Amino acid sequence: MSKMKLKRKVVVLFLSLFALAFLLLGIYGFCLTKVNNSEEVVNFTIEGGTSKIKIVDDLKESGLIRSSLALKIHLFFHNDITLQAGKYELKRNMNATEIIENLHQGKVISESVKVTFIEGKNMTDFIHTITSNFPYTEDEVKEVLSSREFMKELVEKYDFLTDEVLNGNIYYALEGYLFPDTYEFPKNASIKDILIKMLNNTEAKLESLDLQESDYSIHEILTMASIVELEAVSEEDRRRVAQVIYKRLEMGKGLGMDVTTYYAVKKSLKEALSMNDLRTVNPYNTSESNSGMAGKLPVGPICNPSLMSISAVLNPSDTEYIYFYANINTHEVFFANTYEEFIDIQREVG
Repeated sequence: MSKMKLKRKVVVLFLSLFALAFLLLGIYGFCLTKVNNSEEVVNFTIEGGTSKIKIVDDLKESGLIRSSLALKIHLFFHNDITLQAGKYELKRNMNATEIIENLHQGKVISESVKVTFIEGKNMTDFIHTITSNFPYTEDEVKEVLSSREFMKELVEKYDFLTDEVLNGNIYYALEGYLFPDTYEFPKNASIKDILIKMLNNTEAKLESLDLQESDYSIHEILTMASIVELEAVSEEDRRRVAQVIYKRLEMGKGLGMDVTTYYAVKKSLKEALSMNDLRTVNPYNTSESNSGMAGKLPVGPICNPSLMSISAVLNPSDTEYIYFYANINTHEVFFANTYEEFIDIQREVG
């Protein structure tokens, strides 16, 4: 065979291989294109632990891709791509690489749940609300709430959270800081996600108030507001209760407010307080039997107060009351200037 003929055969072979490669590349590229132009949405679910091969086969079976082989080849050469578990809404006019990008980024269907946290409830109630709406146990929620490392991260993140919440005597660092409201969370929200969304709301609500005018810290304001929340219902009564708190602190007297004792001994407001409860030495208990708390606020909030109660603390009534008696059944609050008047009210309303 002459050199010329050999050269021609090599050129023909090279061109044939090139044409074949070009053809195969074209077929490969075509197999990754969209199935059709339909806007039809197809619900596609990836269970946790499913292999890439199984996912690709399921995509083919669902009619979302042209060729499972072509997509497997694509994933072989892009082995850094991960496909996340979850529920997806995919369209038939998406090409294979667009579909894979959605699965890689975890663009799952946004399934959400609405949850209402009631004002005046404490952290125990809020924990119950979380466990009733999400697949978490009480111990799991408490573990996050008691994580000192997480709390320090939050103190760094939010200006209204200070080292005061890290006091070891506080039952729950975020008590009083989770704004009671109706929230919409993703169904798969983590415990931290839930808490952070609530704290973001608290931040927004506090920004609407003029906190700089107060001589008290935000922690002290929220502590007073939590007491006001449990002692009064109407706006005016809340402002009067706030005034009594300020007056007693100014006089160096114990606040003498039973709601703090209930929180201190971890009793429901529906239960009765014993003399031992009232005499309990506890940084939450402001009973006048606990002389160490004279002229002091509890170590932290005793519930999660509403905006009305916070506002009442910032705008107390211009009165000189020193005592009040709250009728739990009627939600009426009676105020007095002297101890004798207070006793008379107790006997009359009792």
